[in-house]
Amino acid sequence: MILEKIKKKKYDIQDIVTLLKAEGEYLKLIYNEADKLRQSIFGDDIYLRGIIEFSNYCTINCDYCGIRCENTKVSRYRISDDEILKTCKLMQGYGQTTVVLQSGEDPFYTKEKLGALIERIKKETSLAVTLSTGERSREEYRYLKERGMDRYLLRFETSNIDLFARFHPDSDYEKRIESLNNLKQLNIQTGSGFLIGLPGETYEELAGDMLFCTELDLDMIGAGPFISNPETPLNGQENPFDKEVYFKVIAILRLLNPRAHIPSTTAFDAVDPMGRNKLLQRGANVFMPNATPQKYRADYMLYPGKPCVDESGDDCARCIVARLKMLGRNIGQGPGHSIR
Repeated sequence: MILEKIKKKKYDIQDIVTLLKAEGEYLKLIYNEADKLRQSIFGDDIYLRGIIEFSNYCTINCDYCGIRCENTKVSRYRISDDEILKTCKLMQGYGQTTVVLQSGEDPFYTKEKLGALIERIKKETSLAVTLSTGERSREEYRYLKERGMDRYLLRFETSNIDLFARFHPDSDYEKRIESLNNLKQLNIQTGSGFLIGLPGETYEELAGDMLFCTELDLDMIGAGPFISNPETPLNGQENPFDKEVYFKVIAILRLLNPRAHIPSTTAFDAVDPMGRNKLLQRGANVFMPNATPQKYRADYMLYPGKPCVDESGDDCARCIVARLKMLGRNIGQGPGHSIR
């Protein structure tokens, strides 16, 4: 049985493809096994990592992204450090123990600017700090770690070199992977992941992404569905997989990576109103609420139909508590660092 092969680490790519195509009782078994594994390692604690989308300026042109530099319909913004700090202090009151500072690839934010911001957050709050600001040099990563950065999130998006080149016209796959290796070599807690269902992607390529994540031995793995944005070159392009595949991916990632943090991300609510709840029952152990001040949210529209755009931080906090209570889960205490 494939699930036994996974436990013994004797699986291959075709085994993963078989799991991705599972249906009926076998699919229920996969979900149950993923949830049991999550519970055995992390218990019923769900760590809250609030995302502040602090800049939507970007110098690159990924074909699927709503804030790509050539999208002239975006109203660009940068949130001041003072407003970021104010938001961080509110987050603590909502039980969020990590702030994820996310932006486009914005050269305005030098390592010195980011370092000063990290130091303020560390001095004025008890939050762990994750950065997600794109590819940077090894020395920049080292500098940011010295200023207090705990983690870095950099998705590779697809491990297929041809697909990467097709959808990232001004990025280099080898440089992306080098950046991930630099982060790991510097002993920075590293998160990465991929889009599920880029146009033209096959089951084998998707399985390859999952195996590549496992190879990287990541502290956190994030994957979300491709959703076509009308303001991008992929307008009207369809995801090649049915919706259930998105949830299968998260469950299988848990089986392959028992000790990695796996978040239940916002995009799943865009494809299913209860998407994030389902993920928490299928292997995910982290919830990533949007903590961006409300007035900026509509301008960080990576994909259409993004949930929570019209909600305040307080609205999101109440919603999260209700969701976790309904699932019988607890809000995790402490920073929720890697247990690997």
